Amino acid sequence: MGRIEAAFSELKRQGKKGFIPFITAGDPDLAATEELLIEFSRSGATVIELGVPFSDPMADGPVIQRASERALKHGFGLGDILQVVASVRREIETPIILFSYFNPLLQFDLKRLAAEAKAAGIDGVLVTDLSPEEGGEFESELRANDLDMIFLIAPTSTDERLKLVAQHARGFIYAVSRAGVTGARTNVSAEAEKLVNRMRQFSSLPVAVGFGISTAEQVKDVQRYADAVVIGSAIVSEIERLQGATPVLAKRIGEFVRELSD
Repeated sequence: MGRIEAAFSELKRQGKKGFIPFITAGDPDLAATEELLIEFSRSGATVIELGVPFSDPMADGPVIQRASERALKHGFGLGDILQVVASVRREIETPIILFSYFNPLLQFDLKRLAAEAKAAGIDGVLVTDLSPEEGGEFESELRANDLDMIFLIAPTSTDERLKLVAQHARGFIYAVSRAGVTGARTNVSAEAEKLVNRMRQFSSLPVAVGFGISTAEQVKDVQRYADAVVIGSAIVSEIERLQGATPVLAKRIGEFVRELSD
């Protein structure tokens, strides 16, 4: 049993719901990223999504776009991100997935990425712009290294698409709460609950809901019907606000996360 499956199995045993924080690697720098990963684990994260910064993040709103811009100024590569994960694996066992667009992974080389990600302690990969129809080669490389391929579904996904995702997904399924780009919203679409219920007809994998969730009330509401809730933009926005306080950044973000998830 991999770390992702084990984490969700333990949640189910305890009758609890999960919390999945997202950050962009290298924002504000890689040293802070390492501290944040450890802090998220201490804060009880079920899984951690580690975003790979990209110059053209089409699916992301302005908050995460700015995070990518800040990270890319440091000039590090995907190999450096994997080194950070390898370093934190000395201290934490919380599952970590790479959240990326396909281009940075393709440039790194898919076969090399799968092997080095496994060695570093990555548990899965979610590629925002890679569909199940086009992901066969990468999926094979990940499976060969016992890494989970995470897929996105949306309220606009047809039943045929949900069935296809069910055939290929491992670990958990990420349900996008609404159409459009990432970013905090004042309410979560009712379509999210409908989507989760539709997906459960085709797969027994845990379903996590993200996009637009930014308050403790929204977290509780989503956890009512989903197995886990993903929070990205709200955390990244707080990192942006606190970036001048680097020595205490991880501690302050940990407090912020616990306020949302407790």
